Formats: sequence, structure tokens, C-alpha cells
Amino acid sequence: MNQDPMDSAARFLLNGALLTADFSGSLWWEERRLLVAADLHLEKGTGFAARGTLLPPYDTRETLARLEAVMARLKPATLICLGDSFHDGGAATRLDTDDITVLSRLTSSCDWRWIAGNHDPAPPSDWGGRVESEIVLGPLVFRHEALAGRAEGEVSGHYHPKATVQTRARRVSGRCFVTDGRRLILPAFGAYAGGLDVSDPAIARLFPAGFDIHLIGRAKVHSLPRRR
Repeated sequence: MNQDPMDSAARFLLNGALLTADFSGSLWWEERRLLVAADLHLEKGTGFAARGTLLPPYDTRETLARLEAVMARLKPATLICLGDSFHDGGAATRLDTDDITVLSRLTSSCDWRWIAGNHDPAPPSDWGGRVESEIVLGPLVFRHEALAGRAEGEVSGHYHPKATVQTRARRVSGRCFVTDGRRLILPAFGAYAGGLDVSDPAIARLFPAGFDIHLIGRAKVHSLPRRR
């Protein structure tokens, strides 16, 4: 029997909204049929190659395939990309024609909304979607980078959080969602996005009373309370 993908997810409340940390690294708000992905960093591979660091140039294809798979499974009415969707200002010009076709198909399948990040300009207008600086929906506000002192219902990306947890059997490392019930930081969705440990002051300072993490493991999302 195939496992229900949602059995691998973790559910939690953020400012009164019931959300799901999906195993893909995306966020699902079922009540609104809203899917959120942070930091796609499309064309990071070619960006690094231009500066002399050679990486396999397939990160965009892998990232879009993963995004297409979760969209096919959840069928969102709205999708929000939380900024840094493109790795740099020239990334859009480096996308392969086939990848542009896939991206255009995805943006036309729902109400696609790009939030501007610190890396990416607005994508070409004929690729679909609309660009906004931040989005407020009910009790939640979506922006690229967390703002100090404005926590209630904030959903952001930018920091690419990851964590390492010691269990009785082994150490588990991976991307993670970070939340204190008031604000939430999503893991990076991009294939080459990398990560910053949750103990780093840049992240920890945003959660002065501590935080819970939802760690993406090998087979499921593990929810770990702040006391651990």
C-alpha cells in the first residue's frame, strides 16, 4: 500500500492558521488551497559556473520538477514564491527553453504570485504570475525576509534554515521549518540553495523565546519542540 504523502508532513498553528510543513520543503495552507515555496534560486549552477565554480547545470530542471510534482499532488489555487526565485539578475536570461516552457505552464495553472527577493528582479512578464513586495492573507503576511519586531503571522524565507539533531541512534541533518507560533521561516526549495544552521544568530535573534523546528528527514518531517 502506498503511503499518503501527507502522513510524512507536519501540521502546526501559526497565528491561528493551521498549516502543513510538506516533505517537499513547501508550505501548504489547506483552508486557502495555498502553496508556498521559498528561495528557488533558479540557475544557481550557471551563475556559479560563470564565476569559475563548476556545478552540474541541472538545478533549475530538478527544482521545477519537484515543484511540479507537489503542485500535481496538492492542486493549489494559489502559489506564492517567497523571493530569490532566480539566483541573480541575469538568471532569467540563462534558462533553457524547455525550462521556460515548464515554468510558464506552472504559472498559468494557478494564481501565481512572485514576491521580490534580494537576489532576483521581476521575471519576464510573458512568463506569467504577478510580482509583489509582500502579501497579506487573513492572519498571515508573506514576505521574503523576516522583519524584527513584526512577527505576528509572518511567513518568510531568505535564511535557508537547516538543523542537525542527535537522536539515540544517529545524527539527523536536513532543511527545516522554524517557528514559534508567531512567525515562520521556510527552508529553501531550490536544489542548490544550501542552508544556514538554526543556531546562527541571524536566525536565533528572531526567536528570542526559542522556537520549534520541523526537520525534513529521509522519510518524513520530524517535529521537534524548542526544549530539544
